[in-house]
Amino acid sequence: MAHAIVIHEHGGPEVMRFEEIAVGDPGPGEVRLRQTVVGLNYIDVYQRSGGYKLELPACIGMEAAGVVEAVGAGVETVKVGDRVGYVMGTPGAYAEERIYPAERLIPLPDDISDEQAAGSMLKGLTVSYLVRRTFPVQAGQTVLLHAAAGGVGTIACQWLKKIGATVIGTVGSDEKAEIARAHGCDHPIVYTREDFQARVMEITGGAGVPVVYDGVGAAVYEGSLGLLARFGTLVHFGAASGPAPAVEPKLLAGKALYFTRPGLAPHTATRELTLDIAGALFDKIREGVKIEINQTYALKDAAEAHRALEARETTGSTILTV
Repeated sequence: MAHAIVIHEHGGPEVMRFEEIAVGDPGPGEVRLRQTVVGLNYIDVYQRSGGYKLELPACIGMEAAGVVEAVGAGVETVKVGDRVGYVMGTPGAYAEERIYPAERLIPLPDDISDEQAAGSMLKGLTVSYLVRRTFPVQAGQTVLLHAAAGGVGTIACQWLKKIGATVIGTVGSDEKAEIARAHGCDHPIVYTREDFQARVMEITGGAGVPVVYDGVGAAVYEGSLGLLARFGTLVHFGAASGPAPAVEPKLLAGKALYFTRPGLAPHTATRELTLDIAGALFDKIREGVKIEINQTYALKDAAEAHRALEARETTGSTILTV
């Protein structure tokens, strides 16, 4: 029997149980995966805590890498033995084995490891659409990136530097400032002791920035709007500090600002969309963007990983080994 992390009620990390599960055979269009590495993301916390309601009991998690063990009728995009990764779709990644739609699978090239894939599917694909589609950054632009030392942040800093952008990033400590700087952040700002609004205006000579990438939410929302240059864009893609308030149109009108709330789901809604942003990610990894796996836990110890993530004790990516 395979095992999985199962929740029978929403709550803290203590509700996560490592239990036997019955996986079964894949149906038409499906595969059975033997998973090797699972990625940890903040969306998993929302699923566990009830921020995103799941039908219980449920297995949580949104990304993993593994090997195709069996295929159902009509599957032509992958075969038994293929190494694959995935992201999004129905929650259930915290498992040794699972059934998954074949059309959502991302074939892994030989030069991309399972650890790199599981540590970057959600985070790296998020960066891919943010900087290529949501607000296509151009060489010479200055951008503000919140949580620059996190999993998305460390990938984004590197990617933005390869584009030729100047990166201002907010972080919570001197240690995280050094991590952000090491990954390409030109101006780390320790928001716990510095006024990030004043520092950004100082760095930009009062001009502000054309774009703010915000995965933090409530704590930085108003400050971020205030830092945008005329016609600037606030890209609100996460809410680690709580949801941002409702957008007041009059706050945008003065400088003709744009506010957008993109997500990974629409950008992975079809196989073509998924492979496009995944291909761009793999190319950037080949160009030297590092996927920093800074924390590793066994799948059965996922509760410990959640505690560390919620306490903001993690940097880069965290993976769960199966």
